[in-house]
Amino acid sequence: MSASQYRSSVPGNWFVDPVFLGVPGVRRPEVDDDNPLSWQTDALCSQTDPEAFFPEKGGSTRDAKRICSTCDVRGECLDYALENDERFGIWGGLSERERRKLKRRA
Repeated sequence: MSASQYRSSVPGNWFVDPVFLGVPGVRRPEVDDDNPLSWQTDALCSQTDPEAFFPEKGGSTRDAKRICSTCDVRGECLDYALENDERFGIWGGLSERERRKLKRRA
């Protein structure tokens, strides 16, 4: 079989740009300025089980806080939660109660 007769089973458009897929950590700079939530693309929680960040009452927050502790956008996440009065879940490494305390001190 010659090279001209060979036909690959791989489609010509096999490569998908990770930015198009919304892969965390990969942003389009021209889009970031327009979207106030662009920080979410870098959030580690978007790569993990969301149930860890919304535990049942009395449930452990340890796993979520551990993930938050290494997240590059922890500050943006906490700012968002405080500005939007998020009442449930772990945001920016803080629980609902911890965010309420922080707001009272401010």
